[in-house]
Amino acid sequence: MSVTEKEMLRATPTRPQVTSSMPQKLPVGARVTNWLAVILPLLGLVIAAVLWSLRAWGWLDLVLFAVLYFLTALGITLGFHRYFTHRSFDTYPFIEALLGVLGSMSVQGPLLKWVALHRRHHQYSDQPGDPHSPHLCGPGALSVLRGWWHAHVGWIFLADPPGLHRYITDLKQSRLVRTISQLFPLWVLVGLLAPAVLGGLLTGTWLGAVTGFVWGGLVRIFAVHHVTWSINSICHLWGARYYRTDDESRDNWVFGILGLGEGWHHSHHAFPTSARHGLRWWQLDITYLVLKLLETCKLAWNVRIPRASLIAVRQL
Repeated sequence: MSVTEKEMLRATPTRPQVTSSMPQKLPVGARVTNWLAVILPLLGLVIAAVLWSLRAWGWLDLVLFAVLYFLTALGITLGFHRYFTHRSFDTYPFIEALLGVLGSMSVQGPLLKWVALHRRHHQYSDQPGDPHSPHLCGPGALSVLRGWWHAHVGWIFLADPPGLHRYITDLKQSRLVRTISQLFPLWVLVGLLAPAVLGGLLTGTWLGAVTGFVWGGLVRIFAVHHVTWSINSICHLWGARYYRTDDESRDNWVFGILGLGEGWHHSHHAFPTSARHGLRWWQLDITYLVLKLLETCKLAWNVRIPRASLIAVRQL
């Protein structure tokens, strides 16, 4: 379903002037929690490598990794991003709940906070006020490296920008969304324990439970984290540009594939409410294909895509 040119070309909200000088660090407790969220999956990757070298793994572990990677990444791409943040389609409450839980299992923060930060990113994209732009550290090669680090992971150790609540006034009216967001720690626990339980039950061994936890839990979180964070960092540094935008977003084919279509990030910034990010015939957008399947099954409707004429107008 297409929407009007006026709606698709609608600018993001007016950018208020950012007056705060330097971002503030998180309180110590929150910083420790975030460091654990970064380090523990990395430790899981190291443990997985050791288990691999000892041949203490099975094909079930890789299946658990692949299936849970796909599902929880889809919770971010289709759920947190295209549905909750940009309202690119409509769906039933039970699909909404499923996407919210799967996205939460990716361990990227509560639903409401994720949406608020991403909406702010669009409002200030690559300008002062953007929570994770790689372009605000000054000129020079070292500054590019510093900017990449900040956009990739450094920003999660800084305090939230002021006034985040105003970006989610619509979502806070939904009891379902509020509940999913508040139960974030529970969904994280489910995402870690489910592969362990499945690994143990399907192999009938404690080793199967351990390797299921490592591959389907920790390694899967590590992969989803760094692919998602690369959209913030790499896709604002390296890649192709096809449309007129006022930021430095890029289409990057590597993360277009690994990110289930999210790597066509420049196309997304050109048409933020579009449910389809891979707008060219060769740009594989797995998330959009899943959405089309939902639409075919009458589980999604009002799927927003820009008209061909509008795409042509925005081209460089």
